[in-house]
Amino acid sequence: MASNPLQPETFVFLLTKNFSLLSFACAIEPLRLANWTTGQELYRWKLCAEGGEYAECSNGQRNLVDMGFEEISRDETLLVCSGVDVKDATTRPLLQFLRREARKGVTIGGLCNATYIMARAGLLDDKRCTIHWDNRDSFVEEFPEIDLSQAIYTIDGNRYSSAGGSASADLMLKLIADRHGQELANQVADQMIYTTVRTDREEQRLSIPTRIGVRHPRLSNVIQRMEENIEEPISPSQLASDVGMSTRQLERLFRRYLNRSPKRYYMELRLQKARNLLLQTDMTVINVALACGFTSPSHFSKCYRAHFETTPYKERGAQSRE
Repeated sequence: MASNPLQPETFVFLLTKNFSLLSFACAIEPLRLANWTTGQELYRWKLCAEGGEYAECSNGQRNLVDMGFEEISRDETLLVCSGVDVKDATTRPLLQFLRREARKGVTIGGLCNATYIMARAGLLDDKRCTIHWDNRDSFVEEFPEIDLSQAIYTIDGNRYSSAGGSASADLMLKLIADRHGQELANQVADQMIYTTVRTDREEQRLSIPTRIGVRHPRLSNVIQRMEENIEEPISPSQLASDVGMSTRQLERLFRRYLNRSPKRYYMELRLQKARNLLLQTDMTVINVALACGFTSPSHFSKCYRAHFETTPYKERGAQSRE
């Protein structure tokens, strides 16, 4: 049943341990500004957290909340706000709460890494979603069957997800536009000094030329191929051939613009993914090595130690003690 735009819509923001304050603020402020701009109470909101007292965000700030895991109305929208250490924040009571509300048909969304919590609760089966790019590798390894987008936000039926940060604002502006019109959404964006409102077709990360500070089409093409082929690395000679260059030309190109060889750059990409998987998943070190293109655990350990000055096993051990 379509909601009545004349009735205030209520959002319940569920704040988990170490949630992202930026992501939360970018989601709640558009609602406040919509009310302020129109002089009407278009939106209401409540803050929720396990225990019903307060939630502490990743910068240490404590935020008082209005409620614990009491039942909410079916016509309210529940947005889960998470951030760093999302696995530690994924408690059994939280999962039970989400499953209970989902069974009632409540619309549920995840901001930043809360997509992981929704996946753990089984709320994303047959749904398209997104998550912060830094957690993408670990999410794909744990939930390979879920349709994960690289977009800044997704809306799939009664499931929303946002990659976090300022992407929360884009999601909320879209929801405001759908309910009250694009003109109001634009007015809210103006109040936020938000000059470029993005759609769900926008990808999260900066383009490769922007990230590396070099605008060279063939160099960007090669780097994209590297990023897309971590588990089964492509040889430098094949990469060079694919963009119409000799291996020596490719070597000179990388040395000139990135001060390292193609092989070294590729290795750094693979090792960074390995570190993400070690810190964010329960995968064995051997499986991490295989997922990052290392067929020999000893070679993986040697390369990892040379780059990060610690071994994969010590990295995993340090994480488990935190």
